Amino acid sequence: MTIHQTIEHSLQDRTIHRAVLHNGMVVLAAANPAADIVAARLYVRAGGRYEPLHQAGLSHLLASVITKGTERLSSQQIAEHVESVGASLGADAAADYCLMSLKTVSGDFAGMLELLAELVRSPSFPEDEVELERKLTLQGIRSMQEQPFAVANSQLRQALYGQHPYAMSSLGTEETVAQIDRAALQHYHQTYFHPGNMVISIVGRIDPDAATALVSRCFGDWQAPQVPLPTLNLPLLSAQPQRVITEQDTQQAIVMLGYLAASVQDADHIALKLLNTYLGNGLSSRLFVELREKRGLAYDVSAFYPTRVDTSYFVTYIGTAPDNAAIALEGLYHEVERLHKTLLTPEELEAAKNKLLGQYALGKQTNAQIAQIFGWYEILNLGIEFDQKFQQAVAAVTAEEIQQAVRRYLNQPYVSIVGPSTAIELATTAAVG
Repeated sequence: MTIHQTIEHSLQDRTIHRAVLHNGMVVLAAANPAADIVAARLYVRAGGRYEPLHQAGLSHLLASVITKGTERLSSQQIAEHVESVGASLGADAAADYCLMSLKTVSGDFAGMLELLAELVRSPSFPEDEVELERKLTLQGIRSMQEQPFAVANSQLRQALYGQHPYAMSSLGTEETVAQIDRAALQHYHQTYFHPGNMVISIVGRIDPDAATALVSRCFGDWQAPQVPLPTLNLPLLSAQPQRVITEQDTQQAIVMLGYLAASVQDADHIALKLLNTYLGNGLSSRLFVELREKRGLAYDVSAFYPTRVDTSYFVTYIGTAPDNAAIALEGLYHEVERLHKTLLTPEELEAAKNKLLGQYALGKQTNAQIAQIFGWYEILNLGIEFDQKFQQAVAAVTAEEIQQAVRRYLNQPYVSIVGPSTAIELATTAAVG
């Protein structure tokens, strides 16, 4: 038995259907007969936010091995099954969720969904596969330690977040990954991978009711555990700006300014998304034009503001010649400080809105993209209606609201610097804050 709640949400002349199975699993489905393809995204409320600090990288390692064996099938059998029908099947982990992805022709969807359900419900986590993926993860961690941008971003997150899981890389550290074994993966899976903690989103050449019935057939008899989900005791965050520095013999210096910022649920989220677009999105962005085109300071310059369930962070960064580290740091700081005093012009605001909404529309073209975004909204507890709310909210943001968000969040920055000794010496003497 399912409890149906159909929401008349129009997306490109399609309706997104939402149903809840008796075991709590949420099913989103939309018909798109344009191509003979069905895409599915299965989200789990897990990910980095739910990891103990001493096991950082747990979600990434689980995602790497969950497709490598079940109680019935070997890794080779799974791979042959997927490849024999030309389908794609994979897993990933992010800060706020874990994700399983599936795409196939409509005629094979039922069989592939059964395989996905088997992988999600009864992964075996073979010891040899766990060890192989652990070694690959350690190689990835060591590789990132040689990349100046990754080092700068890592030390900035650690300064911003302290004991919060967002401080950690999705890969974890060499020390934490070494502590993750098969038993840890099994415990994590048993804790978070159950139907009431999942959303599946399906889009393609399939009737929504038929899609819901298939999900019910594959997942409907799966019962949630009697033990409730663990209570997360995440630390409260408060800004304590500092400079974090790593000397590295590189051809360029990386300079970052970071600020704790609004979560996706906060009223300032949309204003900061627009600000991020204005400052750092593309060749026409403010930072690119001012610091690269006009002043020639940057090899690379941009901004980013990730969407997060908890407190996010807003970053401006520049890659520059070591001799320019100090002036580049001052340039980044000046551009942020300028926003405290100067409103975006109507033309700047309109351009940022058009760019953000245009890119948003382009991100909803394929079945996989549509399935991804609606499942994402649901797992973040925003609801599928957020698609329309987001576009309306972007259109309604004023320059004054953006400035208020700047004044609320972008005050004294955390500073992260990576580069050769000459850059470090220059940048540490720069007057910022």
